[in-house]
Amino acid sequence: MKRMMVGVGLLVVGAWLALGGVASATMDMQKKAKAAGFEATNCQYCHVDKLPKKDAHPLNDRGNWLLAEKTKRNAKAVDGAWLKDYPGDKK
Repeated sequence: MKRMMVGVGLLVVGAWLALGGVASATMDMQKKAKAAGFEATNCQYCHVDKLPKKDAHPLNDRGNWLLAEKTKRNAKAVDGAWLKDYPGDKK
């Protein structure tokens, strides 16, 4: 019985990891934002922390908007050029 419970637990965790969305910023996103004319000079352009950790990376309003756009556009990754449509601060 214990073996079955462990198996079910591992299956649930595996499904959660496989199906859960992963949000990770890349230098490419920052480069695209800069190329589109935005002041994306550091991580705080989209994140709360100056240097977000891999397991804790809270987003600011701009970052949350970009993540929502990724879902809305059914994209695999965030595109910094989308910032031209951001309704908030246009810096």
